[in-house]
Amino acid sequence: MTEPDTHRALVRLEADEESDAEELDRLARRLRAELIELDVDLRAVPGEAPAGAKAADPVTVGSLLVAFSAAGGVFPGLVETLREWLGRQAGRHRIKVTVDGDTLELERATSAERQELIDAFVRRHG
Repeated sequence: MTEPDTHRALVRLEADEESDAEELDRLARRLRAELIELDVDLRAVPGEAPAGAKAADPVTVGSLLVAFSAAGGVFPGLVETLREWLGRQAGRHRIKVTVDGDTLELERATSAERQELIDAFVRRHG
């Protein structure tokens, strides 16, 4: 996806403090599997491995660069998928979505609080 109407978002999964590198890897792989179902291109982003990790596998780190079309409501769908995925997780994990230097942090908040933040973020970038 290299068309001029392509947008990019950096999605970073931050597991709760009780999760080890294996748990973060498992979470990141499950999140990636859901995002692959969307009309987006995914690329792993190298970064620092969490404490105790054996290798700096980008999937272990939990960061993805997501490229998507500006048209067709893809961005709101991406954010909704992230919100729903996070809501199904047992731990107190966090997902950060950064678009054009603007970051949305999704974590365990009330549904109304999350929705208000998401709506404002999507209006700015969707």
